[in-house]
Amino acid sequence: MKILYAIQGTGNGHLSRAMDIVPCLQKRAEVDLLVSGIQGDLVLPFPVKYKCRGMSFIFGKRGGVDLWHTFVKCNIRKLGKEISELPVEQYDMVINDFEPVSSWACYMKNKPCIALSHQAAVLSPNSPMPAHTDMIGKLILKNYAPASTQYGFHFQSYSDKIFTPVIRSQIRNRELTDEGHYTVYLPSYDDSRLIEHLSTYTSTRWDVFSKHNKKPFQYKNVCIQPVDNEKFVDSMARASGVLCGAGFETPAEALFMKKKVLVIPMKNQYEQSLNAAALNDMGVPVIRSLKPKHKHLIETWLADGRAIDVQYKDTTQEIVDMIISTHGGDVAHDWNIYNQFEESLASR
Repeated sequence: MKILYAIQGTGNGHLSRAMDIVPCLQKRAEVDLLVSGIQGDLVLPFPVKYKCRGMSFIFGKRGGVDLWHTFVKCNIRKLGKEISELPVEQYDMVINDFEPVSSWACYMKNKPCIALSHQAAVLSPNSPMPAHTDMIGKLILKNYAPASTQYGFHFQSYSDKIFTPVIRSQIRNRELTDEGHYTVYLPSYDDSRLIEHLSTYTSTRWDVFSKHNKKPFQYKNVCIQPVDNEKFVDSMARASGVLCGAGFETPAEALFMKKKVLVIPMKNQYEQSLNAAALNDMGVPVIRSLKPKHKHLIETWLADGRAIDVQYKDTTQEIVDMIISTHGGDVAHDWNIYNQFEESLASR
């Protein structure tokens, strides 16, 4: 069997999950990898057959996605060419982690596409919803990478097709301590804003990983350093807590490490609003920004915050085996399934 595994390369979450999923796939089939997108910091330790520009969301510097630069950097003509030229018909199975090129290539050629992503889970009618729905954000999330079959990862298993997070072995095997500092990953804030706000908590040591600076430096109680996977994991493993966006992998890994977590959802990013709703249901504190009006909430978290108990077992191989066993023999699904899924979302 020949499988195309397509990965969204924006950010680091999809790539870090792939580090554990790819070896599981390789035990069952011949696997080619596709990565699309920009702004990723991780390099996969596997050969990548297809490297595409795709369509990426661009992080801003004020706490959200920069929609204008996202639009400017989206080369629609190139994206269309990548979609039309990708030979998805040559594969027995296409598994997709929120990657638009392979997804739309499958759609155009009526080829089954199996979603195995966090986004598939947050779109499920069984998953928590925020109080207010961003209709534009919901529309983008639904249509960015459509799939004929949906499997997802979330902070909790909300249905039999939603699994708890893939925790990479680098995290599972890490020795954990508490050395008193707080690890920070807020890529949609620039360094000056982080320093301005975090330095006011004078008795707290902040270990900030930045997408906006290539050289480490220290300002008072705030240490700024470029994003580096090994250093970031090490910092989390030794931290008292983690302050981060309401993405998926970083909060999940911090929860697995038994660290207290505080999240700030990225503005103009509907997925993070959905994540924040799920985390809030679990007892993880959520704030909307670093503005002074939220300072008392951060102070309370620093003083009294507690880790949330989670049990994230290593079931990655079992999930991969189930998907291949279910869909490997007869892949004659069609996009009517996807249309039915869209109808269920529309009713939410």
